[in-house]
Amino acid sequence: MNPSIEIQLIALVTAAACAIPGVFLVLRKMALISDAISHSILPGIVIGFMITQDLASPWLILLAAISGIITVVLVEMIQKTGLVKEDTAIGLVFPALFSIGVILIAQNANDVHLDVDAVLLGELAFAPFDRLFYEGTDLGPKALWIISGILLLTISLMLAFYKELKLSTFDIGLSSALGFSPVILHYGLMSVASVTTVAAFDAVGAILVVALMITPAATAYLLTTDLRKMILLSLLFGMGSAIGGYWLAHWLDASISGSITTVLGLLFLGVYLFAPSKGLIAVLLRQNRQRKEVSLLTFLLHLNNHDSKEERHVAHLQEHINWQKVRAKSVLDLAVQNNMITIENQVVSLTRKGLEFTEKALEYIITNKDEKIEAMKDDFFLFRG
Repeated sequence: MNPSIEIQLIALVTAAACAIPGVFLVLRKMALISDAISHSILPGIVIGFMITQDLASPWLILLAAISGIITVVLVEMIQKTGLVKEDTAIGLVFPALFSIGVILIAQNANDVHLDVDAVLLGELAFAPFDRLFYEGTDLGPKALWIISGILLLTISLMLAFYKELKLSTFDIGLSSALGFSPVILHYGLMSVASVTTVAAFDAVGAILVVALMITPAATAYLLTTDLRKMILLSLLFGMGSAIGGYWLAHWLDASISGSITTVLGLLFLGVYLFAPSKGLIAVLLRQNRQRKEVSLLTFLLHLNNHDSKEERHVAHLQEHINWQKVRAKSVLDLAVQNNMITIENQVVSLTRKGLEFTEKALEYIITNKDEKIEAMKDDFFLFRG
């Protein structure tokens, strides 16, 4: 098979394998744990090498996964003391374990050269050279077989425990009441994340593992509140960025892993800015609309409390409420558009609709019942034409 195709396949499968546990990590607000695991697996790898003296031994993956699980357990133990928050606990645990790994290397493998670029950034271009042979037959890149196995395992576990995972993610109390153990599900998820991180670490490096696990899920989170759609979008974003990053690296003659991470970052930035409901621009527009709605309500209540023409004159309104001319004009225009007021000879008067609106608004303010404000929005169609 062409090495170019093999590299893209490895990137695709790795992206898919990382995206699924990444969704649940993001929803559980545990995104940083993937970064912690990607660094704290080092002592497990070193200990596995010290035992087997073979970098290709499956014991390295097993011990590295155990090291990742130990990281999660230590973070949980420190967090449960209540003395520090989770992000602080993560910041305490993974540098300590990573340092232990460095010390073990310095003491027992001092003659081994560690390539920082290969460890942190990874190099997908070299992955096809590590082949898997069976009875003399070349079966393809070893990384592709390992990651594919992890992906199948992850999909199988997700399908088998989808309802339990969903319930424990969104409502731990209800999960416990129905007999599902949140602790077992939590450590099961962390085990899958650890094994996936370890399997992907060798091919793509620490930085891309974190990027593939968190960025697609975080991007999907900005676009939907449906878990199934979020998983599908996360897979789509991760796999699409893997292919896009490969061809960007081919065009720029740059690192493949670095290019994939860059594409992921640009994709997230685009969604962060332009997402329909959660994007920055949409949020700013919504906040601006809400400010106008509050200003309109203040303006209408002011009119309702004053009968004299002097108090309801346009110029006096601007001075009395202390609004700038532009803001006052926008509120006036909004009130006119919604048929809340009429203006004759620069004197503002409430229409029947405006009077009814202010009465309902006062009732809402006094009773503070949510259904009142929702009914008001449906009845008066603010900003809807």
